Amino acid sequence: MTAQTRGELAAVPGVAAIRDAATRDFVFNHTMLRIKDPQASLDFYTRVLGFTLVRKVDFEQAKFSLYFLVLAEDGDDIPDGDEARRQWLARQRGVLELTHNHGTESEPGPVYHDGNREPRGFGHICVSVPDIRAACARFEALQVPFQKRLSDGSMKSIAFIKDPDGYWVEIIQPAPLA
Repeated sequence: MTAQTRGELAAVPGVAAIRDAATRDFVFNHTMLRIKDPQASLDFYTRVLGFTLVRKVDFEQAKFSLYFLVLAEDGDDIPDGDEARRQWLARQRGVLELTHNHGTESEPGPVYHDGNREPRGFGHICVSVPDIRAACARFEALQVPFQKRLSDGSMKSIAFIKDPDGYWVEIIQPAPLA
């Protein structure tokens, strides 16, 4: 594996030489995953990964619901009121939107493609943890299914767990492993 300098990365074909000033205040806000069973998915993302459910929107006529989750700090001042929360969410980075199409929870077997089977597409989301070994031990104790444990393969500093729909969640830590 080789690391590139900022200059080398800027020279990669297709990369804009200068960021357009019009994009200066753009924020990558959220990723959406379709889910089969909201109770199972909400349990996984809130209990196992520590996300906070910040907003739920039901579209009864269209038969779907949206769940917006964030990894919030304990002191985060999440506003009350639906419009205030909608505006607050729109300013956040790294929001996870779970979309439940009503009725899928009663269908047998998987109902969505996880992106990691043929034809491949979407791959995974990623959560950074302060201590990957401790996090993986906790996932193991919680009987969370692994796609890749730290001990598997040649990349010993990352792990992948699976959510209830089979989506992969990469687990990393900022500091190198000792």
